Order: sequence, then C-alpha cells, then structure tokens
Amino acid sequence: MIGSRNSERIATAIFYLIALLVSVLLAALIGYILYQGLSVINWHFLTAAPLPYQAGGGIGPEIFNSLMLLVLTMALTVPLGLGVGIYLSEYAREGRITRAIRICIESLASMPSIVIGIFGLMLFVVIFKWGFSVISGVMALTALNLPVMTRLAEDAIKNVSPDLREASLALGATQWQTITDVVLVAAIPGLVTGIILSAGRVFGEAAALLYTAGTTTSALNFTDLNPLSNNSPFYLLRPAETLAVHIWQVNSEGLNPDATQIANGASAVLVIMVLIFNLVSRWAGNWLFSKKTGQ
Repeated sequence: MIGSRNSERIATAIFYLIALLVSVLLAALIGYILYQGLSVINWHFLTAAPLPYQAGGGIGPEIFNSLMLLVLTMALTVPLGLGVGIYLSEYAREGRITRAIRICIESLASMPSIVIGIFGLMLFVVIFKWGFSVISGVMALTALNLPVMTRLAEDAIKNVSPDLREASLALGATQWQTITDVVLVAAIPGLVTGIILSAGRVFGEAAALLYTAGTTTSALNFTDLNPLSNNSPFYLLRPAETLAVHIWQVNSEGLNPDATQIANGASAVLVIMVLIFNLVSRWAGNWLFSKKTGQ
C-alpha cells in the first residue's frame, strides 16, 4: 500500500513537471517573439503595404489576406467537417465503407501541406484556371483542414453521453432534433477545440499557399467593395500573400534592408492574432454552451 502511494505521488509529480515544462516552453516562445517584434509594430506598419527592396513598408494587405482566407476557409471547413462528423457518428453503420472513409480521412489528415499545395497548383491554379488567387488558396486550405475538422467533430459528438440521446428520444424528439438540440449542444466544447485547431493551421500555413494563393498581393483599393473589380480586396481571383507567406518570403529573400525587423514584427502580429482568435472562440463557445444549457 505504501509503495503504491509513493508510486502515485511520483507519477503525479512527473505529470506536473511535464505540464510545467510545456507551459514554460510556450511562454518562452511567445515571449521571445513578442519581445523581438513589439517594438516594430505601429499604425503605419499595420496598415501600409510592403515596399519591395525598400525599408519602411508595412503588412496591411497581408493582415487582410490572412483574415479573409481564414473566414472563407472556415465557412467551408466547419459545415462540411461537422456534416461528415454527424454522419459518421450518428448515421453510418460500421462496415467496410465506414472503415474506408475513416482511413481516407486519417490519411488526408497526415498529408504534408506541401503535397496539398502541389495538388492545389495542378487542380485549382492550372486545370480550373483560377491562377494564384484567393479562391485557390481557400480550396487548398479547405482540403488541408477538412479531415482534421471531420475527425475532431466526430470524436466530440461520440463523446456525448448516450443517456442524453436516450432521454431526448424518450421524450418524443426525432433523431434530427436530438442531434441539433441535444448532441451538438453538449459537444460544443469539443467542436470549439476543432475550430481553434483548424483556424491555427490556416493562420500558420505557408507551404500550401505558396503554390495556390501566391507570394504577391495586387494593389488593393479598400474603397472599392465590388467583388468583381480587379482592385477590390474582395475579388477572389487576385493573388493574396498571407502573413505566414510574407514572413517566409522576407526571411528567405532578404532583399529588404529591414527584412529582420519586418519578419519580427509580422511574427508578433501573427502570434497576437492567433491568441485573440483563440480567446474569442473560447469565450463564444462558453457563452453559447451556457445559453443553450443554462449552466
């Protein structure tokens, strides 16, 4: 008995140590990036366009492109991933077809992003003739994130207690009413985690976008809201360099005199955007869960 208690204490201490180590590493990484980049950030840097081969440029278009690709990608990824997750967890019968679908999903989820980029280049850029554009990047990111979102949605729905389903059905609710009003509500915390992980991949992805969205940004006129105008920021067939791609390009080319400062500032902005999105998503998920459950 004493030996088992000592083993339990040792195991608990090890787990606490691992958690502390991970927290310290994360805090050190974020702190270092912010320390290097916050001094570069100002209003001009956040709103101005980059200046090729010159110092003093900004990252305004890249911030907009990153947010635009995030919104469009999640607008496709979340409904599709949630739909497939509902089908696999609530409707599909276990069999060869279901196992084949899961194998395909797991294989796609582990696919290197550079392969998705080459696939997007051949299909969306060349065959569909969309060129290096917003829509090509969105489709590539959707193909990259859809398997992950599907898998996480399926797990979140499956983890809902069967008692909730049985109670709802016993009260006369249909299966669809049970799924929408009971199961999905109980699965909100897990679904929010899936959304955050998928959005993080969108923010940080560079390899897939190099071959689809491009490494340049056309001159944008933010007063032109016509999505069919070539200079409109909402034109889907224009090239759209994101923050992650811009950081890679500035560091790899090194043609700007202040390349290091640009990369540091852009990295800090990207980290801040990810943190804000995570906090807002968690808050929105908790608020929706509380409103639906009354807890």
